[in-house]
Amino acid sequence: MSRRVTLPGADELFRPTPVAVPDPTDTVPQPGADSHAQPGDGAREQPDEDDGSRRSSGRVRHDEKMTVYVTADELFDLETARLSLRRTHGVAVDRGRLVREAVAICLADLDQRGVDSLLARRLGAP
Repeated sequence: MSRRVTLPGADELFRPTPVAVPDPTDTVPQPGADSHAQPGDGAREQPDEDDGSRRSSGRVRHDEKMTVYVTADELFDLETARLSLRRTHGVAVDRGRLVREAVAICLADLDQRGVDSLLARRLGAP
């Protein structure tokens, strides 16, 4: 019995990285979405009737980062909402996209309603 260790060759170590496969959830048409939209190009995100023209960035590469600290209960609620969207509505999203959508909705409401917006009222605007 040989005690020599067999190592992978250079071809196996330096093989090309496979091309990323698009997420199949991006190909699911959304109500009112452009039928010619490409996955990940941001065209799927249509503004709601009452949220103005503000949209979230959707599934694109993000160059900026912001850290937000939440309580265990808030994180649990966020994860519950994410799972509920997936189970009940067939919408598979990650927590980051869910938060970006929620922020876009709140900011659009603030743009439209100002002091009467839900965000301004909850933050205690006079």
